[in-house]
Amino acid sequence: MKIKEKEFETILNDLRSVATQMGAKVRFERGDFKGGYCLVKENKVIVINKLATLQRKVIILSQALKELGVEDVYLTPKLREVIEEMSEM
Repeated sequence: MKIKEKEFETILNDLRSVATQMGAKVRFERGDFKGGYCLVKENKVIVINKLATLQRKVIILSQALKELGVEDVYLTPKLREVIEEMSEM
């Protein structure tokens, strides 16, 4: 699947919405890390490096959502394809 550069912002926002629906908080922070999914005091948190490229942010969020389990969540076919492909990178 080829994603155009200008589509990454929309995809990122869609993925954030999915994460919120699943009860996970998405945080963009600065630091020397890539990011990913974790539990903080029993709260689901997905931390993404604020300085990462849009494509990298989409990859990290896709991987985290896959780890959370999106099989039973309604997603548009395109968004499901993005999560499947990006989470393998």
